[in-house]
Amino acid sequence: MIIDKSWRVLTVGDGDLSFSASLLTHHQPMSLTATVLDSEATLLAKYAHNDYQTLLQQNCSVLCEFDVMDSRSWTALDKQSFDLVIFQFPLIPAFKSHEEFKEKCKEVHINTLNRQLLRTFLIHSFKHFLDPKGARLCYITSKDVKPYKEWNIENALNMNTDIDYLGWHHFNIDAFPGYKVRNVDRDKHVKDTKGITYVWSDNQQHPLREQLNEALYQGEEYCQLCATGPYNNQQDKLKHQNTKKHLNMINYEQMWQLLLDRENR
Repeated sequence: MIIDKSWRVLTVGDGDLSFSASLLTHHQPMSLTATVLDSEATLLAKYAHNDYQTLLQQNCSVLCEFDVMDSRSWTALDKQSFDLVIFQFPLIPAFKSHEEFKEKCKEVHINTLNRQLLRTFLIHSFKHFLDPKGARLCYITSKDVKPYKEWNIENALNMNTDIDYLGWHHFNIDAFPGYKVRNVDRDKHVKDTKGITYVWSDNQQHPLREQLNEALYQGEEYCQLCATGPYNNQQDKLKHQNTKKHLNMINYEQMWQLLLDRENR
């Protein structure tokens, strides 16, 4: 992960705060503000091993009950004061009941809700969190496996915005000693922590672009939605377009487009 020591960094939704603690200790940004969705009491009860006190002892600001989707939870945050905002392995929280699941997924799929979380993170970061005169960067680290790879992260999240996708690089967890990727809502951590960090800015000429890999699976010989290709020939392309995987992705994209259409009403 590319971290400049002159940057002011905001981390979003950092579960047990182990990522923020490792970032602060081993990469030493100019300043760090860490946030978690849970209340302080829930955080301490949920995670037997956490870095809440570790950060406080280093005079790092920690904000609990911070919901990137809800501006009412940002009152303690200094707005437009960061160079970089990071969201590690985001995933919507588990539903509290079957009734909540039916209500939230009445018109959309869980796939759509996860995309909405990431899109809202980007929009709110560039509008409210990033300094207009700063580096103006957003990182999302995710996995190249289901369900994450079905979110079409490189292409779908910044549609109809002035936010530009710059590229990606591999996330090396070994550069963050002590960081544990947690399961949502459980005091467990994920052993397979291979990830990809995707990078956005509203500066299309951002110099960081030169250090990143370009978006994959672009062009007529690839399927951008399914992240597959190149096709050997037209018959190969048509065969892929009739697969269950591709038809599922078409369905996800249609639901996503419906949500985007509602934004513009």
